[in-house]
Amino acid sequence: MASDQKFVDFVLDQIENAGEIIAKKMFGEYGIYSERKIFGLICDNRLFLKPTTSGREFIVNVVEASPYPGAKPFFLIEDKIEDREWLSELVRISVKELPIPKTKKKKK
Repeated sequence: MASDQKFVDFVLDQIENAGEIIAKKMFGEYGIYSERKIFGLICDNRLFLKPTTSGREFIVNVVEASPYPGAKPFFLIEDKIEDREWLSELVRISVKELPIPKTKKKKK
């Protein structure tokens, strides 16, 4: 089941205090980006964040799940998705820890 735009808009609204956040449609689901870094996925109307050490410490009781079959486990955010301040802080500290993506070379 693909995620619906209403849920994507809700998540983006919840984390608007974490900087410039965009969602890009990917294979019927959504990737969530900040500072060119993909930090999360929205799949089947559920929010998944890339695991980071600081994110794990912040969450404390982490729930991990794969966003789609064959994927590595991500942090599944369910219980506190409506806590805008908590979620924005989690995104800020997680994005800070993620590496800047390498620039792709253009094909000739």
